[in-house]
Amino acid sequence: MNILITGGAGFIGTNAALYFGKNKKNNITVLDNLSRFGTENNLTYLKQSLAKKLIFIHADITDVQKYTYAIKNADLIIHLAGQTAVTTSLKDPQTDFSSNVAGGFALLEAVRKNNPHAIVLYSSTNKVYGDLHAHTVMLDKKKKMYINSSCPKGVDENEKLEFISPYGCSKGTIDQYMQDYARSFGLRTVVFRQSCIYGPHQMGVEDQGWVAHFSKQILQDKPISLFGDGYQVRDLLYVEDLIQAYVLAIKKINTVSGMVFNVGGGIKNSFSLMQVLKILEKKTGNRVRLKYSEERLGDQKYFVSNNAKAKKILGWKPSTSFVTGVHHMITWQQKNLL
Repeated sequence: MNILITGGAGFIGTNAALYFGKNKKNNITVLDNLSRFGTENNLTYLKQSLAKKLIFIHADITDVQKYTYAIKNADLIIHLAGQTAVTTSLKDPQTDFSSNVAGGFALLEAVRKNNPHAIVLYSSTNKVYGDLHAHTVMLDKKKKMYINSSCPKGVDENEKLEFISPYGCSKGTIDQYMQDYARSFGLRTVVFRQSCIYGPHQMGVEDQGWVAHFSKQILQDKPISLFGDGYQVRDLLYVEDLIQAYVLAIKKINTVSGMVFNVGGGIKNSFSLMQVLKILEKKTGNRVRLKYSEERLGDQKYFVSNNAKAKKILGWKPSTSFVTGVHHMITWQQKNLL
């Protein structure tokens, strides 16, 4: 199988390339503009690990002419490229739009015109649901976490879309285009609205994976800026479990084409930020130093993914506990970032 991974030198892309590259029948093409911190290190690792199986295209996702040939040859496209942070989108909404909307649309159009039979998996986000202000969220002071009594099993795909922040707008736009191109043109697209993903090859930059950032800061005895009160709840998904959801979607593409799936750690892997900090302190043996800042635009007090649809249709559920997954992440950080 010929596989094109856009944003392939990023965190999820590197893990996906390594996973699919283990199969001798797969050829991996990685597209990346190498603008994000750590991508050059990830690319070097991929070249060492995959050797002749890897083709690298140094290009921006918007410059579709440079990689149209790869689209023509692809059996599978995993679209991960783009701007990844709410904070960055607020500082520079033009670049956020160009990267996520213009780039994503250019990719879709190139697939429609050149290779409509290719499978396209899109990495969307739980941020398409906005701040979930319509839900009744209460603070449990004893547990130091927010409780969402209106969604005891988590948020499912029927939740109202609310594109708060430029990032929410840009990711949500291509989320909708991916679905519509399946309806209108028969493209074989699948959308994954992902919760907080963590694991090896995540560089711990503040706006690109908060769990890895917290861990890195604690390991280096540096302060952590906490936006809000720290009682916000998130479900945490280990990156290898996410890739297994991709694998199952590929196997069942004739059934799931055009569908949307919420994928996250679920109720069993949901924690408040304060609870995560305690776990990280225990795992690293270091104490956390906190600096409190104001809550950010569109920040959800509570988001836990209801994975029922993915379980029913894909046969998928998370298999890695947060305690186990964070151990793997910290071990990688200690070897590669310190």
